[in-house]
Amino acid sequence: MAKTQNKYTYEQIIKDLSEKKYFPLYLLCGEEPYYIDKISDFIEKNVLTEEEKEMNLTVLYGKDSKIGDVLSAIRKFPINSNYQVVIVKEAQGLARSLDKLEFYAQNPPKSTIFVLCYKNGKPDGRKKYVKSFNEKGILFDSGTIYDNQVPKFVKDICKEKNIKIEEKAVNMLSEFIGTNLSAIVNEIDKLLIIKPQSEDMITADLVAKNVGISKNYNVLELMSALGERNVLLSNRIINHLSNSKESKMPQALSTLNNFFLSVFFYQQMTTKEHIPADYAIQKLGIHPFYFKNQYLPAVRNYSSDKIRNIISEIRKADGRCKGFGGTFPDEDIWKELVFRILH
Repeated sequence: MAKTQNKYTYEQIIKDLSEKKYFPLYLLCGEEPYYIDKISDFIEKNVLTEEEKEMNLTVLYGKDSKIGDVLSAIRKFPINSNYQVVIVKEAQGLARSLDKLEFYAQNPPKSTIFVLCYKNGKPDGRKKYVKSFNEKGILFDSGTIYDNQVPKFVKDICKEKNIKIEEKAVNMLSEFIGTNLSAIVNEIDKLLIIKPQSEDMITADLVAKNVGISKNYNVLELMSALGERNVLLSNRIINHLSNSKESKMPQALSTLNNFFLSVFFYQQMTTKEHIPADYAIQKLGIHPFYFKNQYLPAVRNYSSDKIRNIISEIRKADGRCKGFGGTFPDEDIWKELVFRILH
């Protein structure tokens, strides 16, 4: 297969593999292991038939192998098959000796599909074998996703598994688990097992009861309390968040920041640009039910100038929780932030 581009997405790689368009080299690397595992598992399960796998599939693990084992495997020829597949998982365990793949990678045989799974980082892109993987095959960088991309990922996984999910449940999983995609998928799989057969969706109640999230004291309820300017409830929630091992402050602040940004953009769109409210809600990607119950009170209770100030305060709080300017307890950061939002 002739290569036409250097940067491939997960979706493009899976599409090509599904259409039996194979490259001789795959270097799957990066901080996020989920997509690395998905691609290598797809290759392991689908390129060869069950009969072909017996003689033509080799799976090695970096921590248990030597580079000589890898070289020996990739230099073989397929038996009664068009391809052999060699997959090296946890290849970072061989990091110091992967340079020895240089000569093979410069002219790889088309009959071998060689997959290196290099997790928790990337090999040095200046190394010759890395350049050859990029030129002759696929170099896929599985980087971590941003907090605001997590809800879409949750929805996509649920769609893939043919299960509906409440919007609030999406936000709860996103806020609680963060950007650990494998953990998200594991929690969704667990919820599918626990879910009563009579229910056709993952609900917020199901998430709250089984993922360890307090339904009444999480950042989503804080959004509502702040939007309504409910001082007592806001402080109760931040007391819980400050003392909860489950709550992750950077993710919570990111969710809060996105909430007030959406409120601000809605105000600008409807008052200055005179865009109809329904269209503005649709443009912002907010479900009408949640807009009415969570966002609309904030629209009414805060001016645009105040929201600009709130967003600035949230960003300052984010810096403090990450250690900029000193070390501050989460409780102190939350208390100061909520006070500045409400006053």
